[in-house]
Amino acid sequence: MKKVVFILAIAVITSVNSFAQEINWVTLEKAIELQKKNPKKIMMDVYTNWCGPCKMLDKNTFQNPDVANYVNANYYAVKFNAEGNEKINYKGKTFSNPSYNPEMASRRNSSHQLSQYFQITGYPTIVFLDEKATFLTPVVGYKTPPELEFYLKLFKTDDYKSLDTQDKRDAYYTAFKPEFKG
Repeated sequence: MKKVVFILAIAVITSVNSFAQEINWVTLEKAIELQKKNPKKIMMDVYTNWCGPCKMLDKNTFQNPDVANYVNANYYAVKFNAEGNEKINYKGKTFSNPSYNPEMASRRNSSHQLSQYFQITGYPTIVFLDEKATFLTPVVGYKTPPELEFYLKLFKTDDYKSLDTQDKRDAYYTAFKPEFKG
């Protein structure tokens, strides 16, 4: 009986911990609004409904407790469907997807104007914006937790600003020691 109670207790604690470690996703407009009160950079997950690696990123990387905790503490996290039909206000402009076809919602669809603005060339892409919602860069492709950690810390600390040559970037990458469990 004690063994069953112990196993149930572990199961409850694990499920509570898993729930507590989800990334707090908000819209881009909400993230920009939050930046006015508490400046943080924005990490935007740019995905599509049909993208397999996007689903892997959600399941394997964004569900990782190390990633979720770090993102929640240091960034505003935004999910953006690069082929969706949402109207988004950004930097005084309204971006939409005028060629969106609702019948293609789960398949390849037309590209949202904001995707084009952020230079999205593949999926998934993680876009980083600074504390004033100014576009920094897209990072294309699936990333494991330790791989994403590199970019999260690079932009959080502003180290990217000093990496103006390939030699400096190579040295920084070589010296980086990931702490997130993958």
